Amino acid sequence: MQHRPFFKVLIANRGEIALRVMRSARRLGLSVVAVYSDADRDALHVRQADQAVRIGEALPAQSYLSIPAIIGAAKASGADAVHPGYGFLAENEEFARACKEAGLVFIGPSPQAIEAMGNKAGAKEIMKKAGVPIVPGYQGADQGDEVMLAEARKIGFPVMIKAVAGGGGRGMRLVADAASFPDALRSARSEAKAAFGDPTVILERAIQNPRHIEIQVFGDSHGSAIHLGERDCSVQRRHQKLIEEAPSPAVTPELRARMGEVAVAAVKALRYEGAGTLEFLLDERGGFYFMEMNTRLQVEHPVTEAVTGLDLVELQLRVARGEPLPVKQQDIRFEGHAIEVRLCSEDAAQDFMPQSGRMARWQVPDGIRVEHALQSGSEIPPFYDSMIAKIISHGGSREEARGRLIVGLEQLTAFGVTTNQAFLMSCLRHSGFAKGEATTAFIGAHRDELLAPRRGAAFDTVLAGLLLYVTNPRAPAWQSGRSLSATFPLPAKLEIAGHVHELEVTRERDGSYTVATDGRQDRFEIEQLDADAIRFRHDGVMDSAKFLRDADRLYLQHRGIPLAAIDLTLAAPKAAASNGGDGKVRAAMNGRVVAVLVKPGDRVTAGQPVLTLEAMKMEHVHKAGLDGIVAAIDVAEGEQVTTGRIVAEIGAG
Repeated sequence: MQHRPFFKVLIANRGEIALRVMRSARRLGLSVVAVYSDADRDALHVRQADQAVRIGEALPAQSYLSIPAIIGAAKASGADAVHPGYGFLAENEEFARACKEAGLVFIGPSPQAIEAMGNKAGAKEIMKKAGVPIVPGYQGADQGDEVMLAEARKIGFPVMIKAVAGGGGRGMRLVADAASFPDALRSARSEAKAAFGDPTVILERAIQNPRHIEIQVFGDSHGSAIHLGERDCSVQRRHQKLIEEAPSPAVTPELRARMGEVAVAAVKALRYEGAGTLEFLLDERGGFYFMEMNTRLQVEHPVTEAVTGLDLVELQLRVARGEPLPVKQQDIRFEGHAIEVRLCSEDAAQDFMPQSGRMARWQVPDGIRVEHALQSGSEIPPFYDSMIAKIISHGGSREEARGRLIVGLEQLTAFGVTTNQAFLMSCLRHSGFAKGEATTAFIGAHRDELLAPRRGAAFDTVLAGLLLYVTNPRAPAWQSGRSLSATFPLPAKLEIAGHVHELEVTRERDGSYTVATDGRQDRFEIEQLDADAIRFRHDGVMDSAKFLRDADRLYLQHRGIPLAAIDLTLAAPKAAASNGGDGKVRAAMNGRVVAVLVKPGDRVTAGQPVLTLEAMKMEHVHKAGLDGIVAAIDVAEGEQVTTGRIVAEIGAG
C-alpha cells in the first residue's frame, strides 16, 4: 500500500473534539488548522490552532456542514489532510469523496465504506449476509404514510422509527401504539431532514430494556483489523448517551470474544480503514443484535483509551498515513475500569431542554481527565449540540472509577448556564447504576428519583439567602469578630428553579447571622468571605461553598451541587405567568422555528401543540397555556428566536 504522508491537518469540527484532535496531531509533529462559524469566532479551538479559517454563518448548514467552505479552507491554509471529528460531516461520504478529489487525505474510512454503513437499511443487509444477528424491521423504499403504518403493525408495537442517514438520537422515536405513529413519523422525518438533509426512515422492533453495547474496531490499509473491547452506553436520555463505561458490567470474557469476533469479521469484509464502532443491543438473555456502524471516532473514545492505554486519534492519523496498525489483537490488554459522563448545557428538570448563554465561571478539577473547550466567559451558542464537556475517570475497579468520577463532578464549577451536573451525580450515585444494572430504560424508570431534590436543598436555599445578603453592595461590610450592633431582620426574596422563597436575615451582635424561613432558623458564623468562596460554621461544623454574584443572580455550589438564585427582594411583582397562562406562548430557549402547527382563528385547548422549535439539534414542542382562539402567530417557519420571545398569542373564546 502506498505511503500517504501529510504535514498539516485541518480539523473540520469545533469545541472539545477539535482540541482533542489537535493534541494528538501536534504530538506526531503535525500543524493544525481550525475552522469556525461566526458564532465561534472567539472560541478556544480557534485561538489554539496554528491557523484558523472562517467558513460561514452560525447555522451548521451555512458553516460546519458546508463541504465547499471546508474544502476551500483547506486549500487556503495549505492543509493536506482533514480530520472530521464526530458529528457534522464525519459520516458523510460526499465529504470524504470531495476531500479525495481535492487531493486531501481524509482521516477516516473510504467514501464507499461510509456510504455502505451510513445507510442503516443497507448496513443491515450487509451485516445479515455476514451472519450478524439483526433486529426485525422494515427498510423498504416505499416511505408512504400508510405503508409505514402497515409495516409497523406487521412488526408489532412498540417500534422504533430511525433516520437512515444519521445518529446521535436525531430522527429517532419510540412509538408505543398505532394511534401515536403518524405524529411520531412526521416529527422524526422533520428532525432527520433538518439534521442530515434526508427524511428517509426505517422501522425496527423495539427490544425492551436492552443494554446498548458497542465494539470499538480499527482497520488499516494492509488488511489488518482489531477490536478494542466494548463500551456500555446504556444510560441515555432522548436516545442520546449520557454515561459510557468500559468494560460493560454485563459482558463476560466469552461474550466479549464473540462480539469482538463478529465485529472484526465485518471490518475485514468491508476492507475498512480507520476507527469505527459496531453498535449492538444486548437483551436480558445475552442475545445481541446489530443496530448500526459508526464510521468515525466516538464521543466516548476516552474510556477505551483509559483501559487499553492507546491513543485512538494517534491510531487514526497513523492509519490515514498508510502505516500498518502498530498493535495486534493478542497485544491488547484491558486494565481497570473507566467511566465517562457527558456534561451538557441542558435543564434536566425541564425535559433536558438545551440551554445557551455565557459560562460566567468555568473551573475543572485536578487529577481527572476533562475534555472541553471552555473558559470563564465562554459563550455557548444555541446552534450546536448541547454537550460542552466530558469527564472521564479510571480506576482499578468499577467502584473506584465511579467514586473518582463523583468527586470530580463535585469539584467542577460551571456557573452561568444550567447544566446536567447534579443529574449526572444522581445517576452515578443511584443504587441501580452502582450495582451495574442500568439498561436503556434506566433514566425513564428512575426519572423521579434522579430529579428529586436532595436532602440538603432547604439548607442551600438558606445559604443562598445569606450570600445574597452579605454580597449585596449596600449590606454592612462583613468582618470577623464582634459586631458593634445588631441589625433589624431584613426581608429577602429569591427564586430558585421557579420556586419563590421569602427569608429574613439578621446580623447579630456577636457577628453571626440568623436566617429564618419556612419555620426554620439557621445560625451562621462566617470565618472567611472571598470574592468567590465562603467558609462558615453551621451547627458546629465548618463548611464551605463556592459562589458567583452577578448583579441580581447568585450561582452557588455547596457539596458539589450547583444552584442558581435570582434576587427578587427589590423586583416588581411578576406579571402573568410565563408558562402561557396569560395567553402568550413564549420561546422556552433560543432556537429556530421548524413547524407552525396552528393558524390564527384556530380553536385550541390548554396543552395543545402550537409550534415546534429546534435548538442544539433537538426539537421541542411548545403548547398552548389555556383554552381559546389563536389571535396571532408572531413568527414564521425558519425564523431564529430568542428565549422569552412571544411566538403565539391565544385569546379567550
